[in-house]
Amino acid sequence: MRVKSPLLPFVLLCFSGAGLASEKTIYGLNEYVALPEFNLEVSAKLDTGAETASLSARDIERFKRNGESWVRFYLAIDDAHEHPIERPLARISKIKRRAGDIDPEEDRTYTARPVIELDLCLGKVQRSIEVNLTDRSAFQYPLLIGSRALTRFGALVDPSLTYAAGKPGCSTVSDADE
Repeated sequence: MRVKSPLLPFVLLCFSGAGLASEKTIYGLNEYVALPEFNLEVSAKLDTGAETASLSARDIERFKRNGESWVRFYLAIDDAHEHPIERPLARISKIKRRAGDIDPEEDRTYTARPVIELDLCLGKVQRSIEVNLTDRSAFQYPLLIGSRALTRFGALVDPSLTYAAGKPGCSTVSDADE
């Protein structure tokens, strides 16, 4: 005779969640992030409500090099970044505008932004992610990390924490190790 326990579904749920959580890292709402290619460390906002990552950039220009699309920009982080940065263009992202940002005379409800591949070090993990370029100088954080990148980092975000991962200290991880 089999006896059904009303606790069995609860126990299974707890154990399956525990296995998943052990593979994730808990980060705070804000974290220090290293940008190794620029020899720079910035504070970032981790935003699960945003899909993509955004880096503060100014004077953004698209151009061709050997038939390929590239982008040239300056970091809009502080006055110390006076040299242009050039990177291959990964793609153009369409970012949905907020209702207050839509010009009724325009048909577009999105903003087109250039996207580059960029290595980020968050905690002890380094990943190459797509980052769109836009001027974020009006915002508190020059880097916003959205859900796509957070997934690549295996991140769980606890908004009650800040700088939970501490200062970045990465060892390079290949995509095959993810």
